[in-house]
Amino acid sequence: MSGGKVALVTGAGSGIGRATALLLQENGYAVVLTGRRLEALEETARLAVEGGGAMAPISMDAANPDSVAAAFRKTKDEFERLDLLFNNAGTSAPGVPMEELTPKQWQDVVNVNLSGAFYCAQQAILIMREQDPKGGRIINNGSVSAHAPRPFSAPYTATKHAVTGLTKSISLDGRAHNIACGQIDIGNALTGRTERMQKGVPQADGTEAIEPVMTADQVASAVLYMDSLPLETNVQFMTIMATKMPFVGRG
Repeated sequence: MSGGKVALVTGAGSGIGRATALLLQENGYAVVLTGRRLEALEETARLAVEGGGAMAPISMDAANPDSVAAAFRKTKDEFERLDLLFNNAGTSAPGVPMEELTPKQWQDVVNVNLSGAFYCAQQAILIMREQDPKGGRIINNGSVSAHAPRPFSAPYTATKHAVTGLTKSISLDGRAHNIACGQIDIGNALTGRTERMQKGVPQADGTEAIEPVMTADQVASAVLYMDSLPLETNVQFMTIMATKMPFVGRG
């Protein structure tokens, strides 16, 4: 199915990143696994299926442009090309009123969610525009927070809104190099970070409520679909969410 494609997944040591990396590998992609914790990336690699594509764990700090550049150089050296970047790495700040956040807490989220996505996209474009055949696809993880905030989520929500602008700019500027860029906005995928949703999370009306969730594997299937299309076709924005989560409607 992959045609021997090479993919790089950020935040591949857990959650959506791990699920997506494993599904891509199962479908024949060679997958570069990146993230800050090498041991978690190596655990992802150990879960790979026989007969699938290669797995290459590379420690990378998405917030550090030098670390990002080094990881992409290693990718090109080992696999000679890059067909898909899944810009998935992300973080959030404590769920407190915005006036109580420290400048560092704000900046840490901006550094990973926005600057990190930009650094990775830059490096992917540099490879994709020069390879033969040239081109590729970049998929940014946007979140339903790119449309509507949760209470006490200013840094995360602001960066995910900004990722939408980044996605549009990459999509436009990438046309000259046959690079497609889309965004997957995810709502309530069950990962270690979202387990609290099954216990109760703040709602817009000031109450707390348990929210429905979906699996990370279902998100991975959506990413695989987005990249199954020829580069002449692009899913610009996809929202995948737990059907009954309190997102569509008034709260």
